[in-house]
Amino acid sequence: MMDSISKKLPDASLKGVQLQPMLSGGKEVILGMVHDPTFGPMLMFGLGGIYIEILKDIRFAIAPVDEREARDMITGIKTYPLLAGIRGEKPSDIDALVDIILRVSSLVCDFPEIEEFEINQKPYDGF
Repeated sequence: MMDSISKKLPDASLKGVQLQPMLSGGKEVILGMVHDPTFGPMLMFGLGGIYIEILKDIRFAIAPVDEREARDMITGIKTYPLLAGIRGEKPSDIDALVDIILRVSSLVCDFPEIEEFEINQKPYDGF
């Protein structure tokens, strides 16, 4: 990754990357952002892992988003019932997901130099 970035963006100032171990259990979600030349920061949310690869079930919103828009991003995916808890499974912490989306929305608006990023996270505590 370090070599690839320095080749594509030789003027970039990169001090390193952070890797964390994958947790087990819970539902994996994906939250990303790309800076669109017309609309600015576009947020993306969906279930991660195999769900994003196979179903491509994601929602987009233009940042900044408010709480209602963040919640709509979550409840608007087709696979939302998996987060809500089906067949006796513990429901995910939707309020925590809303909070994360709101914080990422603020981050990308406060730092317009961020052009894109992606978080694939297997949440903790039954997210």
